[in-house]
Amino acid sequence: MIPPPSHVFLRHVTLQTAFKGIEHPLSTSDVPIYQFRGIKYASVPARFRQSKLCTSYPPIVDSTRYGPICPQSSHRGVEEELIGLPETDLPRQNLLQDEFECLNLNITCPANQNCESRLPVMVWIHGGGNGGSGSSWMYDGGSLVQRSMRIGKPIIMITINYRLGYFGFAASPSIAEDNRSAGDEGVGNYGLRDQRTALEWVHEYISEFGGDPTNVTLFGSSTGAADIVHHLYSRANKRRPLFAQAIVQSAIVNHNVPSVHAAGWQISRALSPLRTSTVEHLRAISSDMLAEIPCPVRAVDDGIFFQNGWRETLFPPAESDEIERIPQERNLSALRLGVRKLRSKSRSPHPNSWAHQPPVCGLQPLIIGDCACDADLWSSSTSGWAVPGVVRRLRAICQSLNKATALMNAYDIASHMTDQLQERVLELVEDARISWPTECVYQAALRTGQPVWRYVFDQEGPARGVPHHMADLIYLFDNVPLPLSPTSSPLSFAADDLPSLSSSESSSIGCPVTLNDIGTIDVDKFDYCSRDLPCGGWARPIVDEWSYTRVRDAIQTRWIAFAWGERPWDNSRGKVFVFGPEGETGERSAGIFEGRRRRKLWENVLRPLGIELVQKVGMELSNGPGLGP
Repeated sequence: MIPPPSHVFLRHVTLQTAFKGIEHPLSTSDVPIYQFRGIKYASVPARFRQSKLCTSYPPIVDSTRYGPICPQSSHRGVEEELIGLPETDLPRQNLLQDEFECLNLNITCPANQNCESRLPVMVWIHGGGNGGSGSSWMYDGGSLVQRSMRIGKPIIMITINYRLGYFGFAASPSIAEDNRSAGDEGVGNYGLRDQRTALEWVHEYISEFGGDPTNVTLFGSSTGAADIVHHLYSRANKRRPLFAQAIVQSAIVNHNVPSVHAAGWQISRALSPLRTSTVEHLRAISSDMLAEIPCPVRAVDDGIFFQNGWRETLFPPAESDEIERIPQERNLSALRLGVRKLRSKSRSPHPNSWAHQPPVCGLQPLIIGDCACDADLWSSSTSGWAVPGVVRRLRAICQSLNKATALMNAYDIASHMTDQLQERVLELVEDARISWPTECVYQAALRTGQPVWRYVFDQEGPARGVPHHMADLIYLFDNVPLPLSPTSSPLSFAADDLPSLSSSESSSIGCPVTLNDIGTIDVDKFDYCSRDLPCGGWARPIVDEWSYTRVRDAIQTRWIAFAWGERPWDNSRGKVFVFGPEGETGERSAGIFEGRRRRKLWENVLRPLGIELVQKVGMELSNGPGLGP
């Protein structure tokens, strides 16, 4: 029987099966692309147990549909909320949820490859905290694989699903005892171990899809990027690395990874309304009910997963003897300035290739960076803060008037503030939870002697006009339907900046709306103070096709080059690569970084306070005024 034209078969000799996949929608005769969806890579023997590698398959595996994902809240995903487009403009997916069948992966690859092809493999670890999935339309690998083929550097891209929330990260002394009795080593971190098991599957079986198991690039964003940092500093990675290099994008790395006892207390408190007292009771709770309760734990330091001393390697200690020397006067405004549109005309010669080197101390070559407005992720929860509440919370956390005052002065948080408090709070949260930890991971990587490349992503998100959290993913994966301006008008309105109009009014105005159309707007309906708008409802620059294409091409080609073992850019003398704003791309000197991020403030104020205290401040403020002590 001849399969339909849209279906393809890949005979896998090692697994003694045939995977039935599809031709990717972007596939063409000159750039043919296959996609295999929902391939099961591991099984889950029971809730709160480690997954087992899948090595046996039926004679034919239907890989034309996405597999189930981990049970999660029914709320809209954080990725789609951050994009800033209405739900009606986004692709719809209705993915099944099953905690025992969610360990599957999706392979997007050039057509007609074999064991001799040995193409670089890129494995994506999605973020989203307690939600999200590797099967999301946003992370489809078609565009990235297509780009790689067109520039003559074909890659294979894999997205994976793993356990989330309590299913992936619950831990307590009683669960630890249950795991020991089952023969498992360690407790918790089931989601991290799922990811490791997926890498084992790739290492064993990707060759017959055309991939090189010795050249795997692990890349991810947000909590997924933090997971990659955890893998870098895991014992398993030091003992037997399963990826050759990594890309860490806007990682939410927490220094305060709890112990098993601390995690157990946090989980017991979060689940107290369910009145559970034993592991058996926890296993009896329906997955739907458990998925709706936010899990307070992402990773656990169980004495098994992480390398000894990993915190001390990553983060500088508090410098208690320097606390008294933190500047107390209000002269730090220059240190806390956000993104500046600094430009440099300098260009470096095309970088040479770098050969794959054996990992030093379990750490692989690394690309790492963040977005200018990553803290926008917490804009909703921080909107309720008032100055007195912020002051009280800082003093309660710091337990020191001197330390609290240093933070307030550094971020210009003053009692007379009215309309700029949230901006200041978000700057502090940004530095505490993403920007400074990113710098710490970068500096730790430098100390290993392995190659490391630093970037800053300051390009505006096309729908919202700010470089928000995950804005880089819009350009990297190129899957989001975009409200692009066809021209480079220096000043225009996007449709979501305008008041709600009737369909007839909207069609008469169109998108985008320029200054010439202002006379048609009913100003009485205009919301000039919408918190969702970067300029308070006023005119803003909009991303045009030229700048979008320029940044998209820059990030895709450099990520692909890195996967191929090439230097993505010249990183000598501390050079960084900038993406944006307004379509700017290129290598820039280390001095440019000082104008893009608050590095001097990190060194002068945050470092003396120590990462533990600073991250506690960031966590408390990002949670909002209703969740603190």
